[in-house]
Amino acid sequence: MRVADLGGIATIGNCLQCQDGSDSGKAVTSWSRQTAEIRRESRRPGPSRRGLLRFRETFGKEVELRIIDKASIRRAVGELDALQAVEEAFRALATGRVTQPPPFSLEIEDARGEVHVKGAFIQGSPVFALKVASGFYRNPERGLPTGSGLVLVFDAESGFPVALLDDGGYLTEARTGAAGALSLRLLAPERLERIAVIGAGTQARYQMRSMCRVRRWGETVAWSPVPQELSMYCREMEQELDVPFRAAASPEECVKGADVVVTVTPSREPLVAADWLQPHATVIAVGADGPEKRELAVGVLARADKVVADSTEQCLRLGEIHHAVEAGALDASEIHAELGEVLVGGKVGREGSELIVCDLTGLGAQDAAIAQVAWELLA
Repeated sequence: MRVADLGGIATIGNCLQCQDGSDSGKAVTSWSRQTAEIRRESRRPGPSRRGLLRFRETFGKEVELRIIDKASIRRAVGELDALQAVEEAFRALATGRVTQPPPFSLEIEDARGEVHVKGAFIQGSPVFALKVASGFYRNPERGLPTGSGLVLVFDAESGFPVALLDDGGYLTEARTGAAGALSLRLLAPERLERIAVIGAGTQARYQMRSMCRVRRWGETVAWSPVPQELSMYCREMEQELDVPFRAAASPEECVKGADVVVTVTPSREPLVAADWLQPHATVIAVGADGPEKRELAVGVLARADKVVADSTEQCLRLGEIHHAVEAGALDASEIHAELGEVLVGGKVGREGSELIVCDLTGLGAQDAAIAQVAWELLA
């Protein structure tokens, strides 16, 4: 559907009609029985949206596309909402209730930018969603956030768009953090003394906030390839979460002795070596959401007692599993389970002291689930 506002005239597809309802004299339409009227309304009172696009078919049914701003979404959708949405997404995946195409990605090399498009429909949901999220890594030099994006929500019966969630990438950050927390809950050792974080950017914050919702631990050690971020990250997160944070001088210092290792960088070179890891550690790899990205040496996956994927099909195309299989360090048949299978009890999670690697590449089902939560709360 093409929608445009042309002063006093609005168009849908090939249909032209004056907004006062009179025939423009030039209307040509393939909708012989469904001429339409569109008008933009100024922002309605209340915090849940910043604009509204409404159209009405001649049959009398009115459909509204609500444009909901980032501030409203942030106020309404918190960590617990994200955790609930992501758990529902993985349950649906494990029980075969998700229609999910492969992700689409685009790189803007001159700007060190990347764009990801993902979407899905969860059976039984009244809506489906398509998400566009970007990461432009030179933005901080310009005083801009690295990430941005939006989510389009569609009615699952008619296919009409019902909401544009102008979230600036917030829902992607929240659902990614929630997936890390779910992995921690299902796969980490019972006793946690130390968590290591490789990365000190926005997603490193979301991971720790979400993980604090499901487990507690003694201290966090962090390292970042961007040193100027590291001290600020440790200071802010310690104050916010009431957990000690300290900076490490190297990835090796960060990882050694950790019960859980969380990697959240856009690195294209391995940052974590196999011989740094404790035999009982859980590694939650978040950053490698494209075929060229990698944070773990392939030996980490070769050494692991269990390798868990968010989606086996997707992880074989991108992420840490992709690199290990391509290098011959891991066979696809050696992937122990998908995270959803562990969640629903179809596959066992941790069994005593064992090294577990969980590869999180980010799924359209997560985007659809959290978009539904935001839409139901706000639209």
